[in-house]
Amino acid sequence: MYVKDVTINNQVGLHARPATFFIQKANEFKSSIWVEKDERRVNAKSLLGVLSLGIIKGTSVSLIADGADEKEAVDTLVELVSSDFAE
Repeated sequence: MYVKDVTINNQVGLHARPATFFIQKANEFKSSIWVEKDERRVNAKSLLGVLSLGIIKGTSVSLIADGADEKEAVDTLVELVSSDFAE
């Protein structure tokens, strides 16, 4: 299992378009991936799950992966979030 914390800094948080980019990227990996906020964990490959966390600008979340490509998966998603979803 591999875990990293990241802060969402793009203008709209993790909603609609950025969430879709995030989920598409997560689905490129074989590992199970979760997003955790305030002790609530959801599947990072589920649009409804990610949107249900209500992640707004400035929110810190944990990205957690477990599987063959767990480190690469988390590092790639952290990079995507850090780039503000290339907005």
